[in-house]
Amino acid sequence: MNTGESWRKSSYSGAEGGECIEVAETSDAVWVRDSKFPAEARLSFSLEAWDGFVRTAAER
Repeated sequence: MNTGESWRKSSYSGAEGGECIEVAETSDAVWVRDSKFPAEARLSFSLEAWDGFVRTAAER
């Protein structure tokens, strides 16, 4: 993943920091990282898997 990707914070993240995740989308994947440790491990999901996760989370 390029370091120039556009990361955005979760809309549920508060202004004080805390437990935040950031998401970046590419043409074939969605990347997720911990905003406190952006250089550490990142998770990659296929677009289909991410869509399924978001839909399921929205139903709960």
